[in-house]
Amino acid sequence: MANKEDTLGIAVKMEQDFPEWYNEVVIKGGLAEHSTIKGFMVIRPHGYAIWERIQAYFDGIIKKHGVKNAYFPLLIPESFFKKEAEHAEGFAPELAWIEKSEDDGERYAVRPTSETIMYDSYSRWIRSWRDLPLLINQWCNVLRWEVKQTKLFLRSREFLWQEGHCVYETEEECDKEARYYLEQYRKVAEELLAVPVILGKKTDKEKFAGAKTTYSIEAFMPDGKALQMGTSHNLGQNFAKAFKISFLGRDEKQQAPWQNSWGFSTRLIGAMVMTHSDDKGLVLPPKAAPIQIAIVPIFRKEDKDSILKKADEIKNSLKKYSVVLDGREGYTPGWKYNEWELKGVPLRVEIGPKDLEKKQAVFVRRDNGKKEFVPLKDIEAKAKETFDLMQGDMLNKAKKFLDESIAEASDWKSFEKELKSKKLVLVPFCGSGPCEEQIKENTGGATSRVIPFEQPENIGECVQCGKKGKFMVYFAKAY
Repeated sequence: MANKEDTLGIAVKMEQDFPEWYNEVVIKGGLAEHSTIKGFMVIRPHGYAIWERIQAYFDGIIKKHGVKNAYFPLLIPESFFKKEAEHAEGFAPELAWIEKSEDDGERYAVRPTSETIMYDSYSRWIRSWRDLPLLINQWCNVLRWEVKQTKLFLRSREFLWQEGHCVYETEEECDKEARYYLEQYRKVAEELLAVPVILGKKTDKEKFAGAKTTYSIEAFMPDGKALQMGTSHNLGQNFAKAFKISFLGRDEKQQAPWQNSWGFSTRLIGAMVMTHSDDKGLVLPPKAAPIQIAIVPIFRKEDKDSILKKADEIKNSLKKYSVVLDGREGYTPGWKYNEWELKGVPLRVEIGPKDLEKKQAVFVRRDNGKKEFVPLKDIEAKAKETFDLMQGDMLNKAKKFLDESIAEASDWKSFEKELKSKKLVLVPFCGSGPCEEQIKENTGGATSRVIPFEQPENIGECVQCGKKGKFMVYFAKAY
């Protein structure tokens, strides 16, 4: 008999041990588990269904914009990496090699990212300005041999992602589009996952290897750490020149095109889990939840048939949503409540004998536990109203936390104090790589997160070296 409620639930409180709490929420919520292969994870159906919702949401956006999906090889020749020196140097520590190819004797790396293998094809696909812009996206897995300790969805050697790789006639169009995809990432984070983000540019030290400019969306987690949730890069013309991609321009002259790339990964799921979940388990926004409604009928032997019949009618009235009717016997209603709370189902609908008499059902929101009696005739309309409110409330709650977590500092003492208080700290910065490295060393690991697009007219003195600040930058410890 599975009515022992202590078989469910999160044993560790968020405030006591955040990393272990997160690990339990992900595992007991049925999203993922650690693989027997070190550094890898298994994404379970409940977790993969969230990824499918993210895919469907974003895929719809980019296809309307004219982006086409394609697929490229998993293995990349070593000679391809060597064509763009900065890119090769940046990824060298993370590459997993297949040591020998019987075909040509060359080593092959398992894909850490696909710029090089894709641009080899682009060199054959692009001939004229009429072939541009070329807008390609790939949904795939990548392998980066860098992780010492696996953090489910946040740090693993293999992860799933999308990577867009586009080619343009002009830098203006290329950069404008790079910013466009960043804005679409914001929509995925905020409108689907209810995770607020800050948009901006990376410092030269933190930009993507081989890029001219890197843009990112940054979130801030409840344990006081920043999380990069997506990046978009203006790659300039370096890769085009390295891979001999050229086109005959409108002026009848050969030109090197401009390129951008952009990507997010299954890390988004981890961000959503950390942002919203609680000590009972997962809390999922309605738009991202694989199961949106759990109907729990409460019955005795004598009224079982009538209650189950009405529960089934309720399920049919809510068919536009993802609904499960939990009519299992041998489980107490309380046990079922705990299970669906653990899995983060946004709305629980309860119906028992007294509810049937009153022609009502009970709605229970997962995010705040609020209960409401709803006439059966209003079930469908009330479900929509509840989901709209819940999605907005969850985003607003997370925005409030982000706003309260941001601090400003103009000198080293106040900067250190705010970092120790687990804040996302905005400071004037000179932009120097060595200065940035010194900040990381002196603070025990704080890194620059993002240079916000909106900057004040007057920048003060760099918080580290005292020289004239170039821009205001957010610093924090990060995942």
